Amino acid sequence: MTSSPWWWLLGTAELIALVVVSPRLWRAGRGGRRLREDDTDEVTVHDRDSGVSATAAISVVIPARNEATRIAGCLQALRDAPLVREVIVVDDESTDDTATIAEKHGARVVTGAPLPAGWVGKIWALQQGIDAATGDVVVTLDADTRPSNQLPRAAADALRNSGATLATVAPRFRTTSMIDQWVHAAMLTSLVYRHGAGAGRATTDAVANGQCMVFRRDDAVNGGWCERVRGSTVEDVALARALVGEGSPVEMFDGTELLTVQMFDGVSDTVRGWGRSLSLSGVDRASRQIGDALLTALTLVAPTWLLVFGVATPVTAVLLLVRIGTLVGTRRAYEGATVGYWLSPLADVVAWLVVARGVVAPSRQWRDRTY
Repeated sequence: MTSSPWWWLLGTAELIALVVVSPRLWRAGRGGRRLREDDTDEVTVHDRDSGVSATAAISVVIPARNEATRIAGCLQALRDAPLVREVIVVDDESTDDTATIAEKHGARVVTGAPLPAGWVGKIWALQQGIDAATGDVVVTLDADTRPSNQLPRAAADALRNSGATLATVAPRFRTTSMIDQWVHAAMLTSLVYRHGAGAGRATTDAVANGQCMVFRRDDAVNGGWCERVRGSTVEDVALARALVGEGSPVEMFDGTELLTVQMFDGVSDTVRGWGRSLSLSGVDRASRQIGDALLTALTLVAPTWLLVFGVATPVTAVLLLVRIGTLVGTRRAYEGATVGYWLSPLADVVAWLVVARGVVAPSRQWRDRTY
């Protein structure tokens, strides 16, 4: 087999793919600023006119559409959270008891206005929440997040210390079953291989996590951030890249000690829900999406099966070792890693198919709305 030109061609293609993906894996592996409960200090903002620093007030903004079953769990930890002036829930035309439950848990509810033409629901809800906020710093959370009481303060403090204009926070993921974690972990790894996903300073091709963002309110209002990405279904990535493109520093903090999120309810919901955004259609060029699909086919999907069928090259072995290394690296991103997590390389083909489907037929539907 080693004398076959096809074997040498395969090895060469694998080597090229490894060279391309290695910088992304290195970037993801370096990690970033880690949020901890015991690291917080006084958060300040600087008044450019008076030169006076004052204790910053934090507004927490939560966009919510039909989140009656999940909103309480998000709000419970935010009661009496240090430096949090207000928790604002933007009720985005819910047809359930989201608003009532939010009020019972101490949130200030903003009744969402009808969705304007050209806007996507979540970013429209965030626009209304930011407009209503009175804090110096805004921390946004999705209703399915479970923050620590110290998260808003820690995130605001890290924003100040980092000098970032915008930061998003990487959570610890909670899954509903072993098979759900099996698929979920493969999808997360796909983002690592395609975009170097992980905590750290954002680049022009970086991803972001819109489940938790932190920024100065004045920056968002004066910069018209929401307006700039109003039509994107992956508004977090679109905003991060727009800011990086104009030279503003953007970071992703490691929030695995202070923030947990259960994104989906089961494996079918994981495939359907993450399938909407995993390919990053709308923010990545088509050529980049196709190139990354080919790249991950060689570096993620093929190595295991090449080994099984006995046509592996030396580079195949290296790629398998690298994939095992990513398991060690992303372990802390999961609450209670199961056997499914450690076997997730076998689900890489599922993640690849989800990405490929998103490239060929991107979804524009979310939360019973079609955009």
